Order: sequence, then structure tokens, then C-alpha cells
Amino acid sequence: MAAFQNKSQDRVKFKPQSIKIMDQVREVLRYHHYAKRTEEAYVKWILAFIRFNDTRHPKLLGKKEIESFLSDMAMNKNYAASTQNLAFNAIIFLYKQVLDLPIADDLDPVRSKKPVRLPVVLSQGETRKLLAAMTGIRSLMAKIMYGGGLRVMETLRLRIQDVDFGNGYLMIRDAKGGKDRTTLLAPSIVDELKQHLVGVRQLFEQDLAQGVADVYLPNNLAKKYPKASSSWEWQYVFPSQSLSKDPRSGQIRRHHLDESGLQKGIRAAKNKVGIDKRVTSHTLRHSFATHLLEAGTNIRVVQKLLGHADVKTTEIYTHVLQQNLSSVVSPLEALFGKEVDSR
Repeated sequence: MAAFQNKSQDRVKFKPQSIKIMDQVREVLRYHHYAKRTEEAYVKWILAFIRFNDTRHPKLLGKKEIESFLSDMAMNKNYAASTQNLAFNAIIFLYKQVLDLPIADDLDPVRSKKPVRLPVVLSQGETRKLLAAMTGIRSLMAKIMYGGGLRVMETLRLRIQDVDFGNGYLMIRDAKGGKDRTTLLAPSIVDELKQHLVGVRQLFEQDLAQGVADVYLPNNLAKKYPKASSSWEWQYVFPSQSLSKDPRSGQIRRHHLDESGLQKGIRAAKNKVGIDKRVTSHTLRHSFATHLLEAGTNIRVVQKLLGHADVKTTEIYTHVLQQNLSSVVSPLEALFGKEVDSR
């Protein structure tokens, strides 16, 4: 498809904060049910693109300006490949979905190099120490993450109906890429989770009595099922202790816990037990996958549990397996091993 007409000679300018185009961007993003975080990221990079081009209206820009902006990210700003791709997707969304303009299909900006980085993985012993050092609700969330390979937001967004005690699994809905999947619910935490849900039920009953039992529903479910937001099965497994204002609708409702609390809990536990690795909440997901592969689980099964579209993504964990390393002898031992043993 040919690039849309470039009218760069027309130097009409506007102030991004006052133009209505960003309102249009937000409206279209919400129409297509993009997540709030995606909306924030797309708005950020569209504004950056406009400002980079001297605040000219996007209709006056074309292939040259898009490539210059994206190349600048790689060559001068040193952004990661994933960040450059996010900005690229935001610009494509702007032109195709908001402005309804064709965009060049031969865009060829300088690409950021995507380094191959191995994930940080805890040994089983380190994982045991880390989880044992955590307490309360943060401990339960961390166990669920490690036990099923969940991302942090997948854990926080769990609803009551997503926990299947009878079959022993969790339903992860609308995960990365908009896909649903099932994953493991470890039997060892079932009693603890059930006890936790007793307290959640009490909080829900209090909200019902006060007429404030309401949670966010995805897509248009709130319109289709008006009473669903105040039903037990739609409540969050890990609700916030306080009500908050929905930034989009302005409604007062009970949201799920903020991820910062869990991240702080993991960091504190890591420091407490003296683990000298960079440990984040995502490290538990990495460790889940690696430990399953070490135990001989088929990589296709691990792929399904993690929700990876391509098995190549799952294969990264094969590079950090500890299995059978004990039988490999370092060549240094051939030179100095006996001498060290004799001392």
C-alpha cells in the first residue's frame, strides 16, 4: 500500500494538550476494549511522535517522519526493541484506526537491537526460602504465581469464578494477547486460599449491605449484565481494602490490590534470605517454567500453561536448566582438581 500523501510543506501547528485528536485516540482505544495500560502507553508514544515532528498534525506527516521518529528512538535515545515496537504499533493504530488513513507498508526505520537475555531463575532451594520468608496475603499471591506460572497482573485480576477447586486449576482470562488459558492450582495452597476467600466474602457482604458492592467488568458486560458487577462470582480474589474512583467512568468501586505491594514483599523477602540475584515478581513465573522442564515436563505442556503463542518463547528456559549439570566436569578440574583435592 502506498504511503499517504505527505503535506509537510503545510506548517500548520497545534498544541497536543488542546487538540481533540487525543480524545479521539482514547475513544477508539476504549471502543476496541484496549487495556488501560495499553491506552496510556499508546497515548504517550503518539504524543511523543507529534512533539518530535514540531507538533504538526499527524495528517500532515508521512513515511519520512515516522521513520525518523522511530530511528531516533534506536540511534539517539537507545530504547529497547520492545519499546520501539510499542511506539510503532501506537503510530499504526493512530493512522489506521483513528485517522482512517493508509500508512506505508514499506516502513524501514533503524531498528533497535534486541539482545538475547536469559531469564533470572531461582533454584528450588532459593524459591523455598523466598516463599517461606513472606507472610500474609503477599505470601499467598506469590505461591499462586509460582504454583501456576502467573504474571503479576494475572494474579491480581483473578475473579472468584476463575478458581476451580473441584478440578484443581485457575482460569486466566484475557491474558497477554487477549487469550484465555488454564493453569495449575497447587493442592498445597487450597486450604489457605479457601480461608482467604472467607475474609473476602465478609468484605463483599459488607459492601452489599452498604450498597457499594461493585467491581469493574471487562468489555460491555456491565451493559449486558447490569447486576453482574455486584455478584459474588465477579468479585476479585484479592480485593483492595478501600474503595476507589474508576479513572475512566468516575464510578466508586472496589478494585483489586495494587501490584506494588506484592513487588515490595518479594523484594523484602529476597533481601531477608540473602539472595544475590535480581528477583522480581516475574522471576517466580520464570522459575515455575524452568523447574517444570527440569522435572521432565513436556515443553509443549509448559508452553500451554504459560500461554505462549510460539514454543520458541518457551525454549528460552532450556538455556537455564540445571538438570544433569552435576555430571559435567569443568576443564579447570583436569588441570588443578587433583592438586586441590590433595591439599
